[in-house]
Amino acid sequence: MKLTTASMASVLALAAAAPLVAAPAWAEPAVGTSVETDAHRTYSAAEFFQTRSYGMSSPAGLAFSTDGRSVLISSDQTGVFNAYALPIDGGEPVALSASTTVATRGVSYFPNDDRVLLMADSGGGGSELTHVYVRELDGTVRDLTPGEAVKADLLGWNAARDIFWVTSNVRDPEVFDLYAYNADTYESRLVFENPGVLIADVSPDGRWLAIDKPVTSADSDVYLVDLQGDREPRLVTAHEGDVAHATYAFTPDSRKLVYGTNEHGEFWQAWTHDLTTGAKAPLIQADWDVEFVSYSPSGRYRVWALNADGSTELTLLDTATGQPVRLNGMPAGSIGQIRYNADETRIAFTVSSDTSPNDVWTADLATGQARRLLTALNQAINEADLVGSVVVRYAASDGTIIPGVLYRPKGASAANPAPAIVLTHGGPGGQSTRGYSAQIQHLVNHGFAVLAANNRGSSGYGKTFFHMDDRAHGEADLQDIVDAGHWLRQQDWVADDQVAVMGGSYGGFLTAAAMAFHPEAFDAGINIYGVTNWVRTLESIPAWWGAQRDALFDEMGVPATDGERHRRISPLFHASGIRRPMLVVQGANDPRVLPVESEEIVAAVRANGVPVEYVLFPDEGHGFQRRENRITAQEAYLAFLNRYVRK
Repeated sequence: MKLTTASMASVLALAAAAPLVAAPAWAEPAVGTSVETDAHRTYSAAEFFQTRSYGMSSPAGLAFSTDGRSVLISSDQTGVFNAYALPIDGGEPVALSASTTVATRGVSYFPNDDRVLLMADSGGGGSELTHVYVRELDGTVRDLTPGEAVKADLLGWNAARDIFWVTSNVRDPEVFDLYAYNADTYESRLVFENPGVLIADVSPDGRWLAIDKPVTSADSDVYLVDLQGDREPRLVTAHEGDVAHATYAFTPDSRKLVYGTNEHGEFWQAWTHDLTTGAKAPLIQADWDVEFVSYSPSGRYRVWALNADGSTELTLLDTATGQPVRLNGMPAGSIGQIRYNADETRIAFTVSSDTSPNDVWTADLATGQARRLLTALNQAINEADLVGSVVVRYAASDGTIIPGVLYRPKGASAANPAPAIVLTHGGPGGQSTRGYSAQIQHLVNHGFAVLAANNRGSSGYGKTFFHMDDRAHGEADLQDIVDAGHWLRQQDWVADDQVAVMGGSYGGFLTAAAMAFHPEAFDAGINIYGVTNWVRTLESIPAWWGAQRDALFDEMGVPATDGERHRRISPLFHASGIRRPMLVVQGANDPRVLPVESEEIVAAVRANGVPVEYVLFPDEGHGFQRRENRITAQEAYLAFLNRYVRK
């Protein structure tokens, strides 16, 4: 699993980071769709979102077809995510699903034939009630986890490849039990009845189950369950005080558990626990968080990644030689999503950067020679017209140093200052990272500077920084966002009377809070499905959050006892203070931030006589999956900023 401190109490899933700068992919823009300035071409939102998104199969799945000639990917090339078989020798992806409404992703091939496991939202776009499906050899699709309110996920395969593991809340909406599915008959059996923890991984031999148990947002444990024994969870991370632990993986020989802990410093380290002796030993120690550790099925290759100042630094180690694998023929960029063929002679993976989204590559592990299979960036866009990011730091009002990721538009100077945006991330406890974002690149391409701020409480900068906002959300972290605006105005290339704030989910909350509690701090705000009434939001968390809900309550406060503070920080109850224009964007099916949140803040701002615009997508949830909706939202962002910020 990918691990950050925020993973215990995150409202909004975060995009993966992608460091460095990739080499340009030159192409002429489409006629009549771009505008050329004296410095660079500008492109429409549609052009940016015609860029395709590519993702590999689930890390828990089997990525290569039985004959090794295709790799399983997911892509939104039709406008909606579907599963595809991508030929390794070159050629166009072959569609394995054909959804026109609901994102459908390929998660695993079967080991002995080309059946495919799929995942899709069964409750309509955005409900997050995902089911696991099988695509049979004849193309028919069967739901393996039926039920109206069921949420299910693939956990992985056993070493014999005759069983795959699925987690599901079909028995109890608040917890996810573990089920074993026969790969031939699809018969399932309940393997572990969850008492209210997070099921993390099963050892390849099928004997051991690792479970994570959050106690608070700062304190958590890992337990082991002997599935061939008494099945009583056994604590393996005994400790005193606030120490966080979480599962990374089992070793392929099923002899050790690899887990993460911040017991030995500010950052997450990877340690091993011997399943026979109980002995513990450090595996990976660094001055940044270890995000994840994984292995090839045989164990010859080990992969890990560090969250290094907002960039993901990945290492692929050949354990037979003790040396990192060197890949040839690639542009600069961040490697991710490594998947292996059956005999581990070849990998498929992605490469990305600030100016280039995930391209799909393959490489021969014997020679290291890499070859690009798919290019994601719209060929109408010249990559040289896009901008890379830099990591900056600014001092908050109390002297705390706050990191951020800054995008400076081409042509911005003291003589030609640019309007600017403070971008607030989701969470609580998320992180703004480097990497490609169509949303950011489109705004920067149209002349807006973007500072993606990592306010106190963000993950990735150590446990002290992460916990600085515990039970103080909407206060010190909000001041960090206001101070980000002050810092931007101090740059001679930024127009000091043209600075907006923008964010989604928890970032939408900070946006609305900045507008309500610091009404002169920003010239306008864009609230994307942001929390505006914490009293309601915390009371309406979906049942399937289970143990994560308890950790969130520890960080944010319990509704029954902290309701007064929740009301005090909620922008809705202080909306009379909002005096600058606001754009609100919402999905009608959002299970995390209910549409009523946005509707009420819109009505309240409108009652102030302040300009407010509202965009509602009837077929979206918490995050917009359909390309046409992402384009509409992006066009609304730019039009609003041009109308109320740019002068």
